[in-house]
Amino acid sequence: MNEDVKFILEATKDSMDAAILHLEKALIKIRAGKANPSMLSTVMVEYYGSQTPLSQVSNINTPDARTLSVQPWEKSMLSEIETAIMNANLGFNPMNNGEMVIINVPPLTEERRIQLVKQAKAEAEEAKISVRSARQEANKEIKNMGISEDLEKNAEIDIQEMTNSYTEKIDNILDVKEAEIMKV
Repeated sequence: MNEDVKFILEATKDSMDAAILHLEKALIKIRAGKANPSMLSTVMVEYYGSQTPLSQVSNINTPDARTLSVQPWEKSMLSEIETAIMNANLGFNPMNNGEMVIINVPPLTEERRIQLVKQAKAEAEEAKISVRSARQEANKEIKNMGISEDLEKNAEIDIQEMTNSYTEKIDNILDVKEAEIMKV
């Protein structure tokens, strides 16, 4: 196989891997009823004049499946952290006990579960679009190389097989997340 074709296939694989990685990160943020420290990954706190991720000014733990605890490294940060969590609009009601901020993660309603599944499906569709655009880009590069028709056809077949494989991976990841969200 031509070295340039190998390079294009490798670049396409990297691009498709990036789409899968992005999907997995996006799905972590969609909560499935169980408390998870990553639920607070988007929370930014005012810390000495700059916006800082919550995880960089505190320890975030899950004492049980329905509770998150946020232990700041400086007690003076308690009210800042509480305000930041409320302002992040995550649907949480943080409580400050003087030592740490405690968040009870409410159980999901059926309606909310259905919304979260729709959100997960939208993220999966975005990942599929990324995979298909990587395929399209690779096919365009292969056509512009001026290689023999046989090599071109073989490369296109390889790219399509890779696309099918990644689309299947995305579907599997979505199925797992959907089951996790719908499990009461």
